[in-house]
Amino acid sequence: MTARRIEIYDTTLRDGTQGEGINLSLEDKLQIAQKLDQFGVDYIEGGYPLSNPKDAAFFREVQTLGLQQAKVAAFGMTRRRGVEAHADPGMRALLEAQTEVITIVGKTSPWQVENVLSVTLEENLKMIADTIGFMVSEGKRVFYDAEHFFDSFRSDPAYALQTLKVARDAGAQVLCLCDTNGGSMPEDVEKATQTALELCNSSVTIGVHTHNDSGVALANALASVRVGANLVQGTINGLGERCGNMDLIPLVANLRLKYKYDCLQPDSLSSLTEVSNFVYETANLNLHNGQPYVGSSAFAHKGGMHVHAVQKNVSTYEHVQPEAVGNTRKILVSELSGISNISTKMGKKFNLEQDKTALRKALIMVQDMENVGYQFEAAEASFELLLRKQIGRYHQFFDLDHYRIVMLKTNGNEPISEASVKLHINGQLEHRVAEGDGPVNALDAALRRALIHHLPAIADVHLVDYKVRVINSREQTAATVRVVIESKRKSKSGKLETFGTIGVSSNVIDASWQALVDACEYHLLRVEEEADASRDAAV
Repeated sequence: MTARRIEIYDTTLRDGTQGEGINLSLEDKLQIAQKLDQFGVDYIEGGYPLSNPKDAAFFREVQTLGLQQAKVAAFGMTRRRGVEAHADPGMRALLEAQTEVITIVGKTSPWQVENVLSVTLEENLKMIADTIGFMVSEGKRVFYDAEHFFDSFRSDPAYALQTLKVARDAGAQVLCLCDTNGGSMPEDVEKATQTALELCNSSVTIGVHTHNDSGVALANALASVRVGANLVQGTINGLGERCGNMDLIPLVANLRLKYKYDCLQPDSLSSLTEVSNFVYETANLNLHNGQPYVGSSAFAHKGGMHVHAVQKNVSTYEHVQPEAVGNTRKILVSELSGISNISTKMGKKFNLEQDKTALRKALIMVQDMENVGYQFEAAEASFELLLRKQIGRYHQFFDLDHYRIVMLKTNGNEPISEASVKLHINGQLEHRVAEGDGPVNALDAALRRALIHHLPAIADVHLVDYKVRVINSREQTAATVRVVIESKRKSKSGKLETFGTIGVSSNVIDASWQALVDACEYHLLRVEEEADASRDAAV
């Protein structure tokens, strides 16, 4: 790794929260701050303390966390026109945040200055100088965010550079060049960054802040770094307004793995996937399967030819080792699979690696079932059950006699769902009834009540996600539907495992029943295997 270090400035808690549908509680922000500190970012921008009580509270509470690596930054604007910096409420709020670093955003575009701020170009320069000078006099490290810098550099480079010079001379330690509208191209960013570096002559750090409105935020940030920027601002998973900010996740992976720059901490990359998932989950957002490096599909192989090649050498279809970024390789089973997929996925577990006949039968079975609507990429537990049935490694834990769903809806009231389930278990008949928040919830509850006394391990598996997809939409309300259920089970060792099951039917309740039963049976079979393994180990 080269000696050159690139500092990482995270603005997930400020700029990231401006994205549509993103709302973090105070506790959420504190938890993310702790995770970012453990991840090794250099700076965490906590918010704008004058904008709302939550951000003001964050700056009080974050001081109690004992962060080890990251320095917290408070974000604010230049002083108001006609007001001295020391008398400006915004300046006082920034000081009350008690952070070592203060980030000040100022205008670099003459059009913005005259039409948005409604001040003269000279007054804008004084506002920048006065604000930064005041904060420096108060003992703060000041970072200057040059808003609309790249746009301004194209239209009026002299003024854009003049704002940087004023900020530098007033004592700013970092000048961060911002592509605020996200419309710049990498060659524009590269040229403007080079010019800013020549102006400053290494007297301050040049940083870059890019948005993804043109789909090149990451490319722009890398272009700026390659010509000399030593600080990058962005957000985890690219959260942010409009099309989002530059995504720090692939940025740090590229800096470390592709360019061999020094950033974060030596072991940070191994937690890259964990940090990405943590922010998604804390913000109550769906994970992006195709996200570079950390998505669940980033190292997933589906085509039979691809899987065959990966078995021989993973570099044929993987540019880095998934373990390097805390991810894992996935071999998908589908109608596009070859027998290599099935062999890689299940061959070793069931001693089928050399059994070409069994593997081909399994492949034909998958292709036939996907032709009628099944899809096993997100339902690997259901696929394993099918394979077990084919090779004689399966046994039923219960037989269905019948189930019944009743729904009652009265005017002005929420509907009530009631399910009854009758099963044959170990020669006994179990008939149980349960209510639920919907027909599937009621059916799940009744099934569990029928099983729990005979198979108490059923208490250790729970539904965590439920998805319905119409397969043949031309049939309208008579269409076949695919239900995929994601469940979480607790193993004998206490480890949590997530797995998927599937059901397909023209009746959404029956499709749900199929997926629920597969989830129960898969878990119970795993429990039996774990018990057998424990007995063998004891012997």
